[in-house]
Amino acid sequence: VSSDQDRPGRTVVPMRADLRASDEGAAERRMTERSFPPRSIGRPAVWGILNVTPDSFSDGGAFLSPDRAESHARALVSAGADVIDLGGESTRPGSDAVSVDTELSRVLPVLDRFGPDFPVPISIDTRRAEVAAAAAERGATILNDTAALRDDPEIAQVAAEFRLNVVLMHRRGVPKTMQSSLEQIDRPYEDVIEEVRAFFESRVESALSAGINRTDLILDPGIGFGKRPQDNDQLIARVSELRLPGHQLLVGASRKRFLARFDHGNTTDRIGGSLAVAVVCAQSGVEHLRVHDVEQTVTFLRTMRALSNSLSASAKNEEME
Repeated sequence: VSSDQDRPGRTVVPMRADLRASDEGAAERRMTERSFPPRSIGRPAVWGILNVTPDSFSDGGAFLSPDRAESHARALVSAGADVIDLGGESTRPGSDAVSVDTELSRVLPVLDRFGPDFPVPISIDTRRAEVAAAAAERGATILNDTAALRDDPEIAQVAAEFRLNVVLMHRRGVPKTMQSSLEQIDRPYEDVIEEVRAFFESRVESALSAGINRTDLILDPGIGFGKRPQDNDQLIARVSELRLPGHQLLVGASRKRFLARFDHGNTTDRIGGSLAVAVVCAQSGVEHLRVHDVEQTVTFLRTMRALSNSLSASAKNEEME
């Protein structure tokens, strides 16, 4: 990664002393003691969304204060979150990009409050190498890149150097216009499953060529990112067809607009639709779910598994009789 001196106008980002690269003990802990991907828990890993932005589609402005953000993150962990996904730039449809300095000013104070002993892995939701590096220096072990390493030519190198797990998300277009541009209207997907699979294959090869390990790559179909409602439906219903050998899947559909056809509440009340997606994904073998409503999702998945196990046990007993 280029040095700050090579980047006129960029803010020099200070590292916390206990996470400096020269601190071999801290660096070694980051590399060898990561608990991600999490051990088998009998359900998809639940990622708790923590947006420290004023304009995210569902919770924009709710956690701008670092204190409130930290409190919410710890509440998500208590509710059962297996990962905290921290983002300082909204990539919702119609959103405007923010500067690197703005994004850093939002996420770094929160990361500094988490500290090295935060109980679950931290994911940094960013498209920028400088933000990814600064977050990794403060303990983040996952890069969730909605651009799949395309928007910043240096971000793949950062991921490789820090040995980050990387989420490669499919997105057609750019956030500002991806749902409203003429491209989306005039060029619908001929086969959304095939197009997303081909995208995954291409981005995986690019990541591997940058030195990222295959086992560190997770694939996200990008529900709502340059997709029509029927495209989102297909991606969820046929999500198992998106799997590439050796890669886990992540789905983030929580509270998204396409659910409003079925769940007429506002963006904070679409729990029914969000849980319906969760059950389809769980039954399809999806390993990771990115959600706002952690407690409800974890309870739902735990209950579903318990009932499924009871049903299987009853069927087995009947066969033995």
